[in-house]
Amino acid sequence: MIASRFLNPRNALVFRRVFGSERNKDILIHFLNDILVPQAPIEGVTFLKTVQDPAIAPLRVSLVDVLCEDRNKNRFIIEMQVSHERGFDRRALYYAARAYCSQRTRNHKFHDLKDVYFLAITDFAPFPKKKEWLSRIGLKDLKTGEHDIGAIQLLFMQLPLFKKNKAHLKNMTLCEKWAYFFKYADETTEADLEKLVGEDQIIKKAYEALNRFGWSEKELNYYESIEMKIAANEAVREAAFEKGHFTGHAKGHAEGRAEGCAEGRAEGDAEGRAQERMEIARLLIKQELPPRQIAQATGLSLEAIQDLKD
Repeated sequence: MIASRFLNPRNALVFRRVFGSERNKDILIHFLNDILVPQAPIEGVTFLKTVQDPAIAPLRVSLVDVLCEDRNKNRFIIEMQVSHERGFDRRALYYAARAYCSQRTRNHKFHDLKDVYFLAITDFAPFPKKKEWLSRIGLKDLKTGEHDIGAIQLLFMQLPLFKKNKAHLKNMTLCEKWAYFFKYADETTEADLEKLVGEDQIIKKAYEALNRFGWSEKELNYYESIEMKIAANEAVREAAFEKGHFTGHAKGHAEGRAEGCAEGRAEGDAEGRAQERMEIARLLIKQELPPRQIAQATGLSLEAIQDLKD
């Protein structure tokens, strides 16, 4: 099978290069404006460090894909989540809350705090019962539905719920073009791209950033290692799910199935996250980052990192 010209934008390395680099800042601005309509247009952004240091030493750091602020100091967290993760909705709220609270200093009073937007593109459905693929969640009056407090908004782009395909390329909205980009970019042909882009040059530039011929051999090797890690983690989860499923059947069809599936998911998630942290640590070791910084980014102990180096 011939490899596609375009790389997978759901890959962490690719995602951060397309949406988290200075040279592609216009792509990020265009993307945010398309998704956040009818908010006032964003004209410029400044990238912030993606590791949010904890205020209290024993607390674990928060590591996000892209963190930036606009000229009005509103903050935006953009995260690509490929693997299913229990409690991802609460983690999203935690990251958004940290970004909001971190604004509070001696020189910034409560009335100075700016809004925070957490935008997650997920390759699974954290809210599978929703009818819409794009959800926008904020603080509302539960009785009247009035949106009295801006402060924090969570947006979830659930790719499995996006059902449009090649047959709809010419009639997609800007939001839908982005959903198609994330879900199908690595399967897109030149003919598909021509239909999808139309007059939208930023979407075209986003695809050009995925062109594998613009990446070095070292970068492509790194890209492939991440793709292999994703596939391996998925295999681990599937095996654990099956193990839990059959264990459940042995205990009883109804009760056992529910218990076994939950056990399988938990085991697969835990093992998958452990492998992912170790893989990330190995990559950071190759880049010769200090052990303490690697420990902060991955949550591994210094002893575990030293074992990986040896």
